[in-house]
Amino acid sequence: MSKIDPDQQFHLESRPPEASCAHTAGLGPVRPSGPGCQECLETGGRWVHLRVCMTCGHVGCCDSSPGKHATAHHRETAHPVIRSAEPGEAWGWCYVDELMF
Repeated sequence: MSKIDPDQQFHLESRPPEASCAHTAGLGPVRPSGPGCQECLETGGRWVHLRVCMTCGHVGCCDSSPGKHATAHHRETAHPVIRSAEPGEAWGWCYVDELMF
């Protein structure tokens, strides 16, 4: 289980054309909510990979993790865009448009 530096800022390094996804417009850098998946840390759960909500900075685990907390956060809040928090990865995902960029 990797952890992230909560003082690190995450931003979208690339964006899809607005014609294909308008949900990235206006998204700026965000600070992660903590060093790992908030819900897993609270319950003693484990994660495979971490994702950061580009609206509020919530850190959740990926869909390969038992809790799937990043997707649960999207379903609860309707925040549309996440970014990988894994070292060396800079991709994003829009849940609404089902678009990776």
